[in-house]
Amino acid sequence: MQSLNKISLIAPCGMNCGICMAYLREKNHCPGCRGAEANKPISCARCIIKNCRTFKKGKAKYCFECDNLPCDRLKHLDKRYRNRYNMSMLENLEYIRKHGIRKFVRNEDKRWTCSKCGGRINVHRGNCVECGKVFYKIPKKLG
Repeated sequence: MQSLNKISLIAPCGMNCGICMAYLREKNHCPGCRGAEANKPISCARCIIKNCRTFKKGKAKYCFECDNLPCDRLKHLDKRYRNRYNMSMLENLEYIRKHGIRKFVRNEDKRWTCSKCGGRINVHRGNCVECGKVFYKIPKKLG
């Protein structure tokens, strides 16, 4: 399984694209938010956060560098990921701000590596993409 030690896999919102279902799939593999637009799911290509004028103008690499943090879109995304996928974009961004991107990607690699086989844990499914070990259950409805 690929290493997550790629800074380019960390989206402006703090999402680790290396654990995303679209990135991990073999067919129509998404290159991540910062990657080329080819094969990107339409929701990612049109992402309001990734396409924010602050990033388009090159004024920031991550949302924590924006004066409007947290914007309504990021708050909504963070709430959904906290409730459904056991992770927080806002916590990720704060960690990056305090400790730096390199330390963040090292920790992400450890956090999202399967303890059974060393495969990658899919944040959207809650299981290892290699051996299927379940790490958490995805709720049917958002809380």
